Formats: sequence, structure tokens, C-alpha cells
Amino acid sequence: MNELSQLEQTMLWGVIGVALTSLIYAYWLWKATKAEDKGNAKMQEVWNAIKKGAEGYLKKQLRTIIFVLLSLTIVLFLSVYVVPPSAEAFARFGKSATLVVALGRTAAFIVGAAFSTLVGQLGMRVAIEANVRVTAKALKGSYNGALTVAYRAGTFTGMLTDGLGLLGGTVIFMLFGKAAPDALLGFGFGGTLVALFMRIGGGIYTKAADVGADLVGKIEKNLPEDDPRNAGVIADLVGDNVGDCAGMAADIFESYEVTIVSALILGLVLFHLTGATFWIVYPLVVRAIGVLSSIVGTLAVPTWEKISIKFLRAKDAEEAMFRSYELSSLITILFSFAFALFYAGEWKLALLNAVGIGLAVVFNPLTSYFTSHKFRPVKEIVESTKSGSATTILSGLATGMESSVWSVFVIAIALALSYLIYFGMPPIYMLYGVAMIGIGMLSLTGNNVAMDAFGPIADNANGIGEMAGVGKSAWKIMADLDAVGNTTKAITKQLAIASAVVAATALFFSFVTDIGIVQTRLGLPVLSAIRISTLDTVIGFLIGGSLPFLFSSFSIKAVARAATKIVKEVRAQFKRPGVMQGRVKPEYDKVVAITTAAAQKDLVSLVILAVTLPLIVGLIFKVEALGAFLAGVILVGQLMAVFMAVSGGALDNAKKYIEDGYLGGKGSDAHKASVEGDTFGDPLKDTAGPALNPMIKVVNLISLIAAPVIVQYQGRTGSWIAAILLIGLFVWALRQSKTQVLAAN
Repeated sequence: MNELSQLEQTMLWGVIGVALTSLIYAYWLWKATKAEDKGNAKMQEVWNAIKKGAEGYLKKQLRTIIFVLLSLTIVLFLSVYVVPPSAEAFARFGKSATLVVALGRTAAFIVGAAFSTLVGQLGMRVAIEANVRVTAKALKGSYNGALTVAYRAGTFTGMLTDGLGLLGGTVIFMLFGKAAPDALLGFGFGGTLVALFMRIGGGIYTKAADVGADLVGKIEKNLPEDDPRNAGVIADLVGDNVGDCAGMAADIFESYEVTIVSALILGLVLFHLTGATFWIVYPLVVRAIGVLSSIVGTLAVPTWEKISIKFLRAKDAEEAMFRSYELSSLITILFSFAFALFYAGEWKLALLNAVGIGLAVVFNPLTSYFTSHKFRPVKEIVESTKSGSATTILSGLATGMESSVWSVFVIAIALALSYLIYFGMPPIYMLYGVAMIGIGMLSLTGNNVAMDAFGPIADNANGIGEMAGVGKSAWKIMADLDAVGNTTKAITKQLAIASAVVAATALFFSFVTDIGIVQTRLGLPVLSAIRISTLDTVIGFLIGGSLPFLFSSFSIKAVARAATKIVKEVRAQFKRPGVMQGRVKPEYDKVVAITTAAAQKDLVSLVILAVTLPLIVGLIFKVEALGAFLAGVILVGQLMAVFMAVSGGALDNAKKYIEDGYLGGKGSDAHKASVEGDTFGDPLKDTAGPALNPMIKVVNLISLIAAPVIVQYQGRTGSWIAAILLIGLFVWALRQSKTQVLAAN
């Protein structure tokens, strides 16, 4: 941008330097992980089966989604010719603006999709490289060594997320300047769409395998968690990687880039109003500060246990990770305030970033309260197992419902602070403040993703150890790390949901702002707010609120269908002579193949639901109703996502508490009730709930891209034809799921 000073241009190059530093750090983490010992032959045999299954699944998934991505690439290119680019684009590129923006938006979409794919795929592969090495460290009796390997591998994914997200957003802004929103939408949409595919597919895979293996192995045969006689065990361990590693990594990556997109779109509006360039440079630099803080914090994790000062020394892995998160938070807040005062001459921006970081920190104890066995909610679930699985499930559902309300209150308070900080200013300042909260909340993505990926790595290591028959001392180390991983996974799931809501809210504000710009250019009445007092907007709001229910229903049905097939296969294999006695190895690959195929079936139909329904509402009921639709999706999606994630997490931890010896321990009636409760909660917390995060943002981004088209062509014959075609596609997606149900029966 010509408007940027030499200092600001240097800052942007510095941001790119930080992004590259993050990628170099990620490369070092990968090399350090690969250099560790892989253990004995038996451990490597189990590990190779997991590796083969996970890589095979991701290859098949990529083939499934490539057609959709190619189709949307063409649509995004042509969209610029349907609705001309912004005035800023013509000012920057002259007569070539339409072609340049079309190419830029398309390229940005491809880059966003590619980056999201890389984060998911490479993150999962490094996690798989780490799990057997964690087992090997535990076998040598090194708790800190096992922690270091697992956490470093998780940090690889976090720093890859940081580096690619920051690099993509900054380079697009530097290339397009004030016209950047025209291309940034493609970047955000590409990353979000791939994340939705990976979240849905990974979630269906991991929970179908988990539920199928547990129902037969634990309940029917009374076997331990990862007993090698259970044919579903390898598929279950593969699922941890494709769901919790690949899926969550892509999910948080797209939240990371979407908050950058919304901050730059709203920042450019403020630039036009005030002439100040810090509105668009500041969020990028703060993200760079967060990256550097994450590097410091993640490097410190293995050192907390070794500190000689007693009150600073961490007693376990969980405390070490939380200490490092707090260290990174403190560094980010201090340097953000220093930078805001030095560069922008005001403190409000840094305060909003601090609110976002504080929001992320608050979710730690809030999630822990509702999901940890140390507190009343999970203890009540444990007590309810005495009277059977029905009361167990009811207690878990009640816990999830209550937690969703408190989560909304916390987010509402954080958003209200933007209102208070910019009270008396034009509304655009408050909207930008929400984007700054999102920037702050995800500034420590490196730490967040590291803690999340740590969970499945430790879980896999524990499974490999059990299947390979390691000794009690090694098992104790891995069990302790696995327990910590369960806590960190639950917390990061909540953080992912909260960040999705904040990011979607910022996108919602960008939607209203962008519509106003298009309407001004066309000489139409400008939409400054979304009313919920007209019939068309009420209809939009109601339909939007229904989408998370429909989406979740299809996701859970997919898990149930796949789990049914797995149960049949595992039962059949237990009937083979010698399997139950441990003399004959089960055919693990058969269950992996069933799960891989089942996870692909609903991918396209679920994504079509998320893409077509907002377009149908916008084309039929016009753009304000589409805005109300988005409000309904955000509200109900947030409540549903938290409700399902916490219900499943609480039921899971209640089961683990009983397995530790409470109420008779493993094999007791209470344990059987808790296992059934856990299998009920599994698809809630790991499939339907997490998949709502990218779904909410896909809906917002597709609406943001399509809104100018809807405004310009509303009421014309072409818009009605498009609506009819989209309705046909929507009906096809519905029938596709129903057809699969009949086929499964």
C-alpha cells in the first residue's frame, strides 16, 4: 500500500520473517522428533499398522474432496465477473482489476485450502512419528523425556498453523493493499472448507471406531481399552490421529486465518474513515508477537519440572503446559501494550487483545469444572452410574446443557467489553473491537494446538504400550500422560468452539459492513443493521437456528451406521478360533477399511447442506434475511457445540474415574453403565460438536462471498433459477443420507 510508511512496510516484512521463523521452528521440532528411538520390534509393528491406516484414510479423503474444491475454484473465479470488484481494486489495478482480483481470489482459495490441508496432514504425520517414540521413552523410565517428545510433536502442528496462517494473510495484504478483502475471502473460505471436510471425516472415523471397539471389547467381552485381541483397536488408534490431530489442526488453523480476514476487512473500513493505517497493520504485528511468545512458551515446557525453585517447579505435565501458556500470555500482553502505545498511540487495542487472551484462559477452569472428576458435575455422573446407563446419560446431558449457558455468558461478557471500551464511538469501532478480541484469543495458537495434539499422541503411545506388552513402570508414565492429554483435549475443544463463535461474530459484522458498501455503490438503501422484526428475517433466523440440528443429526447418524458395521465385524472376528485366546492375531485391516469407507460417505452431502442452505435463504428472502440466518446459526451452533462437547467429555471422564477403582472399578455394573454413557457421548464430543466449528464459519464465509451477488441480482429471473437449482442440490444431500440409512439396514 502506498499509504504505508517506510516503518510500517518494514513491520510487515518483519511479520513475514516471524512467520518463516515459526516454520523453521516447526521443521526443527519435526527433525528432533524423528531423531528419537522408535523402540522394539513389537512396538513398531503396532505403530506401522496405525501409520498405514491413518495415511490411507487421508489419501482417500483427499480424493473425495478434490472434486468439490475444483468446482468451487471455478465458481470463485467467475464470481468476480458476476459482481465487479471493489472501487479500491480498480484504483490499484486499473482496467485489469477484474482479471487480477479473479485470479487473486482463486489463488487465495487454493492457497487457503492447501495450507489447511498441510496443517492437518503434516501435523498428523508428525504426531504418528511421535507416539511410538513416547512409548520408547516411557519404556526407559523417562517421564520428562516422554513428555518432551509428545509435546514437541504437538508443538510442530501449532507452529505450522501459526506460520502458514500469518504468512498467507500478510502476503495477500501486501500484494493487494486496500483491495485485499477481495482476495482474503477466498483465502479464508479455502481453509475453512477443507477444515470442515477434515473435521467431519475425521470425527466420523474416530468415533465409529471407538464406539464399535468399546461396545464389543469392553461391554461384551470385558477386555481392557487397547487389548490386542480386539480387532477394532487399531482403527480406534488411527481415529485419534485423523480426528484429533488432523481434524483439530485444520479447524484451529481456519479460525486463525478467519480472524485475520475479518480484522483486515473491518480495519480497512476504519482506515477509510480515519485515514490511520494502524487499523490494518496492528493485528498482523500482534499475531507475530503471539507467535514469538508461543515459541518461548513451548520451549519452556520440559524445563518446569527441572527448576530448582520449589514454588516454580511443575509437579506434572499438565501444570508444565499451563505454566508455559501463562508465560506466553504474559509476554503477549506486555508487548502488545508496548507496541500499541508506541505505534498507535493508544491502549484500547491492546486491552481488547488482553480480553481475548483472558477469554482463552477463563475457559481452562470453566471446562475443567464441568469435565474433571475433581468437581461436582462429573461426581454426580459417577454416582448416577449406580442406577444404570439411562441415568448416566441423563446426568451427562444435563451437565452439557448447563455448561453451554455459562460459556455463552463468558463470551457475551468479553464482547460487551468491546462495547464499553468504544462506548460513544461509531458502531464500526465496536465491531472492530470484537475482531481484536479474536486476534488476541488465537494469538497463542501455537500453545493451544500443542496441548490439543499432545492428547492423541499420549493416547496412542498408551495404546501401543498396552498392545506391545510394556512393563508396569512404563505403563504408569503413559497412563499419567494420557490422563493429562484428556484434560488438555477437553480444554482446547472448548477454546476451539469459543474462538469459532468470536470469529463467526466478527465475520457477521464484516457481512453487514460489506453489504452496506455494495448497496452504496449500487445506489440502494444501505443496510446498517439486521432487524428481527420482519417476517422474512424471522424466517431466516428460524432456518439458521435449525441448521446446526440438521447438521449434527446427519453426523451422528453417520457414526451410528459405521459403528454398527464395526460391531458386526469385531464380533465375527472374536468367533474365529484362537483370537480370544490370543493365539491368532485379528485382521485389524478389515476394520480399518470399513471405517475408512464409512467416513467418506457423508462428507460431500454434509458440506452441501452447509453451503446451499444460506444461499437458498438469501436468494429467496433477500440479504437481510440471510443476515438473520447467520445470527441463528451462530447462536444455536455455539449452544449445541458446547453442550455436545461437554456432555461427551464429562461422560468420558466419569468412565475413567470408575476405571481407576471407584465403585468397583473395571467390570462392575457401574463401569458397564459408564462405558455405555461414554459410547453415547463419544460422537457428541468428537464428531458432531467439533464439526459445528468450521460449519459455522463456512456458512458465514459463503454468505459473505455471495452477498454482493444477491444484492445486485435480487428479484431477477436468474436468481430464482439459481435458487431452484440449489434447492435441488439440498434435497439431493438429504436423500443421499436417507439412502445410506436404508442401505445400512
